[in-house]
Amino acid sequence: MEKYKKKQPIKDLKEGEVILDIFVVKIKKLLTPYKNGFFFTLILSDSSGGSIEYKYWGGNDKQEVQGVYDSIHADDVILISGRAAKYNERLEISAAAENKPKVLSAEEYEADFVPEERKNIEKMYLEFESKIESISNEDLRSFVKSIFNDISIKEKFKVHPGAIQIHHGWKGGLLQHTLEILEYCEVIIKINPQLNRDLLLSTAMLHDIGKLEELEVTSRIKGSRQGQLVGHLTMGIIFLGQKLKESSLDELTKDKILHIIASHHGNWNTVHLKSPCFQKQ
Repeated sequence: MEKYKKKQPIKDLKEGEVILDIFVVKIKKLLTPYKNGFFFTLILSDSSGGSIEYKYWGGNDKQEVQGVYDSIHADDVILISGRAAKYNERLEISAAAENKPKVLSAEEYEADFVPEERKNIEKMYLEFESKIESISNEDLRSFVKSIFNDISIKEKFKVHPGAIQIHHGWKGGLLQHTLEILEYCEVIIKINPQLNRDLLLSTAMLHDIGKLEELEVTSRIKGSRQGQLVGHLTMGIIFLGQKLKESSLDELTKDKILHIIASHHGNWNTVHLKSPCFQKQ
């Protein structure tokens, strides 16, 4: 059986083009009546990181259109036929009633809808491991190693995306983002040698650990239910709080780690470099 393949990324679609291609369903909106029958809208995505609205303009047989609508779910890969057109200055794909979207099984298509890594993952992880080994404080180094020596965490961390779309939304994105933060830390330490390098690097390595559960990778990158309700900051705090209970670190260092993780999305003054958290003891 010949499999359907992705022909053109969303970012390259142009007004007036006839589209016959496969996409991932990101969002499904409600079935809605219009003057000639019933229509529904899907938000479609692909590995280019973009998304586009698709409107299926069904006929006046509600049961028939409802059947098409009910057959489609979020994360499905679908084959669509339609035309790219602008509406309110935004490009969308419009399909007539006879061009019903088709949900494809995994055996019917050959495409990866999660963007590929930007850098070699194995090389990045070797660099990451060397940064762990550079932590001079034995207790801190052992604590970080105990987390990333867990094979389930290590293998997931290596390939996990860093976000859905805003930044590092590709395979290996979380690892790449973490390495970039570590580079920033090394520059800051050179400028401010009074800072506690071991603590700064350790928390940089762990700051987004909650994203391993906040984000899910299916046919696309999406937020998990817990990730959407709780968020990676809180999830990271919960995870690290449990791990810290089992560690030999002193109580002050444990509290500093949790403070830095909890505040890394907050006001800069909350976790300013002049904070006692970052000073050498």
